[in-house]
Parts: sequence; C-alpha cells; structure tokens
Amino acid sequence: MAIERIEEIGLRADQIRRRDISKWQSGRTSARAEDLAVEEPLEIRLGGRRFTLTMRTPGHDEELAAGFLFAEGFIDQASELGEIRRVRGRKGELEPNAIDVILNVPAERLRARLKRNFVMSSSCGVCGKTSIDSIRRRVESPVDSAAVTPAVLLTLAAKLREGQRIFAATGGLHGAAIFGLNGTMVAIREDVGRHNAVDKVIGYALTNAMVPLSRHLMMVSGRLSFEIVQKAAAAGIPILAAVSAPSSLAVELADEIGTTLVGFLRDGSFNIYTRADRISG
Repeated sequence: MAIERIEEIGLRADQIRRRDISKWQSGRTSARAEDLAVEEPLEIRLGGRRFTLTMRTPGHDEELAAGFLFAEGFIDQASELGEIRRVRGRKGELEPNAIDVILNVPAERLRARLKRNFVMSSSCGVCGKTSIDSIRRRVESPVDSAAVTPAVLLTLAAKLREGQRIFAATGGLHGAAIFGLNGTMVAIREDVGRHNAVDKVIGYALTNAMVPLSRHLMMVSGRLSFEIVQKAAAAGIPILAAVSAPSSLAVELADEIGTTLVGFLRDGSFNIYTRADRISG
C-alpha cells in the first residue's frame, strides 16, 4: 500500500443522525432539521471476554480496537493481533456495537500487561512522575532525524479541517490525521472522542505496517492531553501538533520522552513547547 496518499472517508448513515430542532435567532424561533454526529457504545472483547467499553462514532471500529490495544501497551506489535471480528447475537446476526479481538499473546504475558496498565492508569493524574516513568520505560524516544519546516506546519490545520467531512456536516467531531514530513496527508479519522480519533488513525497505521511512524507527524483538532502524547509516542511519532493548547502534564511527558510538541497551530502561528530543534528553516 502506498503511504503517500489520502485515506478517503465516505459519510455513512450510521455516523450522522438528523433531528428536528428549534432555531432561535434575532428574537425569532423557527423549525429546522439538524445533522448530529452519532455517539454509540462499542464493547471490545478479548477472546470472548468483555474487556472495555468506549463511546465512539461508528466506523473503523477494528482500527479503533487495534489502535487502543497498541497505544495503551496491551500489544507490542501488529503480529500480536490475531483476528478482529464482529460479535454475533443469539440469532446469528452481527452486533453493530461489539467486536471480539483474538490476540497472539501468551496468557501470562497478557496478564502482566493488564496489571501494568491498570497500575499506570490508576496513577495518571494522581502522580504525574509515576505515570511518566511508567510510560518512559514502555516507549522508545522518537528518532532525532525527523524535521519539518514552519511552512509545512502552517498548512496542516486547513488540511485537517478539509478532511473532516463528518465535522463539516455536524460540527460535532474531533479529528486526528497522520502526515508525511512534507505535509502530505496519509490518513485521517474522526470520532466524538479525541482519544478515539487518535486510536483509529494509529490502528490504521498499525494494520498497514506503517508503525513506527518515525518519518511522520500527527495533527489533532482539539487540545493535547497526556494520553494523546502517550499514544503518539507509542506509535513512534516524533512531532505532534494541535489546533489548541497542551496540558502541563502533556508537555512534561513530551519533554521527558523527546517528542516535539506544537500547540495553537492556527492563524499563521504556533507555539513550540518541546524539542524545537525538529522545526527547521
């Protein structure tokens, strides 16, 4: 599969729902139809056992599961993904909101990873240093040879917005996109949850043998949280940018693991919080 291409996303009936509403404007109320982004639960199972539940926008559920398991450290590489399949109901019909993942991971190793990630998640927000140290031991620092020009960075916000087709229809979704260092968009995913959007696009990269993404950067539509920096680092992304601001813990983590963090990338300017040496020219 060629890396340097845009991943097209078609609008689906299960991603947008129309509802009659009342519009107030200039002292008058009028009836109109409004398109809403769909939010529904997705149950992820491991080997038939219930593992986690997330609220998401339907679409690319297999990528969401793969990206989540990889970015959170439950699997280390694509080869540990066995089969991702839809769960069937009692009458044999496919359940739209449940998938089962079969992992090629020995039971003892999987139990250790589940325990490790439970401890890490519990510490996040309570002790930043504990969380950062846990992640630092799990991920490798991004490559130092990656660099991007300011001119390329300044094109990303518009490209991201142009690629957010469901957002354009509803105004209610986050987006995450992978770009080459020359600014070519490789893939974009949308979701009601910004973490889900990141998991989906990382899942796309993982299942298409693109990880580690050492010669790419990621752009997200919202703010940069600790978890998003963690997920990008797990995928080997050296440069992470966002339309909005990062949190203090996100900056601390990026500084510790060596990720270039760019925020407020809009309106012809941006802030560089860590590893400014990768912004060249």
